Amino acid sequence: MTENFTLHNKRVYIAGHQGMVGSALMRRLTEYDCEILSVSRENLDLTRQTDVERWLVREKPDVVVLAAARVGGILANQTYPADFITDNLLIQSNVIGGAYMAGVQKLLFLGSSCIYPKEAQQPITEDALLSGKLEPTNEAYAIAKIAGLQMCRSYARQYDANFITAMPCNLYGKGDRYDKLGSHVVPALIMKMHDAVRSGASQVSVWGSGKPLREFLYVDDLADALVFLLENYNGLDPVNVGTGDEVSIHDLALMIADIAGYKGDIVFDTGKPDGTLRKCLDNSRIHGLGWTAQTSLEDGLLQAYQWYQQKYVSQQAA
Repeated sequence: MTENFTLHNKRVYIAGHQGMVGSALMRRLTEYDCEILSVSRENLDLTRQTDVERWLVREKPDVVVLAAARVGGILANQTYPADFITDNLLIQSNVIGGAYMAGVQKLLFLGSSCIYPKEAQQPITEDALLSGKLEPTNEAYAIAKIAGLQMCRSYARQYDANFITAMPCNLYGKGDRYDKLGSHVVPALIMKMHDAVRSGASQVSVWGSGKPLREFLYVDDLADALVFLLENYNGLDPVNVGTGDEVSIHDLALMIADIAGYKGDIVFDTGKPDGTLRKCLDNSRIHGLGWTAQTSLEDGLLQAYQWYQQKYVSQQAA
């Protein structure tokens, strides 16, 4: 594998360009003189192997970033585990295998911090992978992501393919999914607090005890990290990407309530699952390479709320 890699003058295919990560990466790559390739779900179904292989061979990308996936929060993962494991296994297998067939120079697969064991020692290092049992509420999704990571490792070992993996912590920001049944915690709380202000509600109910600790990364910081890794990392092992800062769901709810202007009570529903009680990444590897996140949680949440107002609230009002 080469030690140095540049995105300049490359054809870069972003699989999942319409999602939160993909759209952030597209914004980031406008600073490069590279050609960005993308194709809509309507024109290319990534779960269809032959179609994916034909498209990649025809378009001949130099670089592939695999950010396409079926994603969702605890409720969605519990409700649709078959969809999560099947769709993600198909997407990953087709894009990774097709990229090798098409002679792609470098591929970056987007993993997830949820693939680490539920009881992993904190902060979680990359070598904790496969060292214990997974969190049951997102097990199907996690198993699929582990398979994708192992595919990249296997292609690198067997074929000397420059296929790498990034493991982000919890993401939020522009382009997030605002769906009452499928959202992650930040957009779910933004919707709850905004709706409570609009309706004049005196109480908001939040899933779980509020005690779990989470690490959150603004999506544009992740896009910057992915570009950094594409140009500076060629190893077999995954690379954690996070801030190293933790916040409880309780305090996160208070922060979002303050941003939205909600003054009522917040009640934590302990009858709902918490998921993993603590999940913080050890970011020593990427920090050692020279990258750190730039957006504070306070600034990122404000930007996320403003984007929600512009994209969802204003459209609903119109």
